[in-house]
Amino acid sequence: MFTASAGYNTAMAKPQRRYTPEHAKSGLDAKFPEIETWPNQFPGYEILIEDPEFTSVCPKTGLPDFGDITIRYVPDQHCLELKSLKEYLQSYRDLGIFQENIVNRVLEDVVRWAKPVWAEVKGVFRPRGGISTVVVAHWPRLKGSKTRR
Repeated sequence: MFTASAGYNTAMAKPQRRYTPEHAKSGLDAKFPEIETWPNQFPGYEILIEDPEFTSVCPKTGLPDFGDITIRYVPDQHCLELKSLKEYLQSYRDLGIFQENIVNRVLEDVVRWAKPVWAEVKGVFRPRGGISTVVVAHWPRLKGSKTRR
């Protein structure tokens, strides 16, 4: 015959917070290399850049994160120079930073250096513990959105 133990069906203790505000801000103040640009010669076209081997580090666990970063933008006066963009993206390799912050920081830096008509950065991150993440950020930001800077 089955008898329930004294602890069966009792409320579980509330778990302690494992991620801190410091974790959330981790990597956002890092110094990144300049993304160079060159003068655009044509109006009204879209550029798509993919980095299928993007890597960074979880700021809490130190485990690696792997993803595919896609940058789409319509250039105005300047286009992103690809070698410097590659060096910029590689600078995330050993940086502890959340995936959501990566996508938004890359978008801010693309906008800062290229000043595009519009831009989108998408991060598709490989599963960890069975969960994958897709993060998409747009510029101009949606109405009512607050920016960090």
